[in-house]
Amino acid sequence: MVLPPIVAPEPVVVFCGLAGAASTKHRDHYYEGPGNSFWSSLHQAGFTARELAPHEDRLLAGPIDGVALGLTDLVGHWDPRWVEIDLLVEQMEQWQPEWLAITGKGAAHEAAKALGRRGRPHLGVQDWYVGPAQVFVLPGPSGANQRRDYDGRPNRLSWWRDLAMICGLGTG
Repeated sequence: MVLPPIVAPEPVVVFCGLAGAASTKHRDHYYEGPGNSFWSSLHQAGFTARELAPHEDRLLAGPIDGVALGLTDLVGHWDPRWVEIDLLVEQMEQWQPEWLAITGKGAAHEAAKALGRRGRPHLGVQDWYVGPAQVFVLPGPSGANQRRDYDGRPNRLSWWRDLAMICGLGTG
């Protein structure tokens, strides 16, 4: 099912995935697939004091642990070729986060392409924005995303920790 956004007031970062993948069609919560590392990465990087379970995703409407976060998707229906970039820009303008963290280079590529940008995004800080939010690309948290190298790093968590540090959280 396509999920509604979950966003705390004045979020520092909104995490954005790519709904439309076959693995997300029957979900009830964000990042609930088997082997998905989103919630453990969120905690280990310092965004939350404890690891939340996917069924606790509504807690992010908080803020939680004093941190204002949000969750949304780039595609609001089941045709992943149709990217709703205008809706995402509107959301960012409404919510005013400092950062839009796109979970996965594929999703980031679709967003960049929809904004008329060329080239493939790399992991980390980008030189482009969606509305007022600067983009940070995180490795996709899917259990299927198992690589030897994440843009020169041995694991996904280091990218999450970079984002947490930029947001004034975590210890690096």
